[in-house]
Amino acid sequence: MAIHYYCRHCKTDLGAINQEVQSQSLGFDHLTHSERTEMVSYEENGDMSVHAICEDCHEALTRNPELHQLDHLIQ
Repeated sequence: MAIHYYCRHCKTDLGAINQEVQSQSLGFDHLTHSERTEMVSYEENGDMSVHAICEDCHEALTRNPELHQLDHLIQ
């Protein structure tokens, strides 16, 4: 089982973990149920996809808070 990280805004591939890891060691147990449902999904092959935020989108949102109203940022 691999864990793939993607930016939730621009869909950039942020990386992957290809070894067996406990979700508690990644901090998923600190998420609320709604946060986990929004950020984590499971693929048919058993892989996990995590929708986080990349540095570019974080910077854009910090400089332009009105962008929080958009589902996807255009870069």
